[in-house]
Amino acid sequence: MKIYDYVIIGSGIAGSCIANELKDESLLILEKNPKNAQGASGAAGAFLNPLLGKNNNFKTLVNECLLYANTFYEKLIPESFFKVGVLRIPKNEEERKKFEAFKEENDFDYIPKKDGYFFDVASHVLAVEVCNALIKNIEIKCDYDVKHINFKNELWHINDEIFCKNLILTTGKDCNLFDEKYINIRPVWGEKIDISSTTCIPYNTHKACSVSSSFKVLEEGSYKISIGATHHRFTTYEEEIKYLEELDSFNKTYTHNDTKCLQSSDSVGLLEKANDILPLKDVRILDIKRGARACSFDYLPLIGPVIDSKKTLHSYPYLKKGTKVPSSKFSRYEKLFILNGLGGRGFVMAPYLSKILVDHIKNNTELPNDITLDRLFMRWVRKEK
Repeated sequence: MKIYDYVIIGSGIAGSCIANELKDESLLILEKNPKNAQGASGAAGAFLNPLLGKNNNFKTLVNECLLYANTFYEKLIPESFFKVGVLRIPKNEEERKKFEAFKEENDFDYIPKKDGYFFDVASHVLAVEVCNALIKNIEIKCDYDVKHINFKNELWHINDEIFCKNLILTTGKDCNLFDEKYINIRPVWGEKIDISSTTCIPYNTHKACSVSSSFKVLEEGSYKISIGATHHRFTTYEEEIKYLEELDSFNKTYTHNDTKCLQSSDSVGLLEKANDILPLKDVRILDIKRGARACSFDYLPLIGPVIDSKKTLHSYPYLKKGTKVPSSKFSRYEKLFILNGLGGRGFVMAPYLSKILVDHIKNNTELPNDITLDRLFMRWVRKEK
């Protein structure tokens, strides 16, 4: 019986970054799709932009992660990393006033440019290429459906056929392998398109959507550009399926010379928003992808060991009455960890968060309290009383 030191379930950007941190260990990645980097990570525009506005914990985290990610990707795969900066254009006068009100709190230098503000710290990466580079030479089992997990005899048992000492979950919106109601992930669906255009764009631009720089020269003097992304919150599973089936039908009927079928897609809206930023000439759609961002209620990520709510409440039932208990006393599942809830900033946050999670697993270093699962657990407990 082979026993892995680590198994990671999920091969999006979070799982891939963790795998890269553990590449010298006995490691297996499990992926439910036919290949890695599907779902939200495969559909990501992978824009690495600074977060602007009033100072708060989320802004501080994102901007620290951005600096780390830029260095990380440039070293990992420079040919798929584009440090071109971003022109941020306010959508309306209200947004412009907000920027002016908080411009002294910006973490990065900028220069006024055209109708907006240019930040040279911004970049973008090629999502799938990055994920492939991260897991190069790492064992992965695709098309593998994890139906159940359980811990016994000091090992995690996955479908009673794969065994490991440490289990790390990076499953995005699909967070159903154990019954913990306090872990509430909200899927926010969206579409990203790649186009060709004879318009050459030197830097990323963001207004009502993000438009990348021209990152690849194609034939006949045209350039490849990414545009994303839309946002949809569906209330039922049936709505999600309909959204995906629309794309599947679109892909089966679409040809590069036929733009009429765009009318049923988010793509027409993205192209309208992009053209509001700058006119795009001779546009052809090359690729369309949809996926669901995994978001927490407060937009902060979820990281660290998983709390066993039943055992914790059995030991400290007065938590429901508001009595404070140090989180160090909470019962947690043995050697079960999670990295999730990265929302639309997965490619910004995953490299740094993966590093600190692996440091925690190996060396028991402390994780920032405001991004652990403790806050979700306590919020749920207060509602349970």
